[in-house]
Amino acid sequence: MGQSHQFEPGHKAPNNGIYVEIGETGSMVQNPKSVKLKAGERFPETSNHNRKWMPKRKP
Repeated sequence: MGQSHQFEPGHKAPNNGIYVEIGETGSMVQNPKSVKLKAGERFPETSNHNRKWMPKRKP
């Protein structure tokens, strides 16, 4: 149907952009890591094994 918006470490980025860490329930975390990836690059490890990556929201 649609594209997933949460990514595990090691998955490939679907698009160019900035991605931030989120909690396992989709909640925001304090001092999240942020990475800038190009399409096809792999997501790095998160600072906590329960976290995932999500595209940064545009203001």
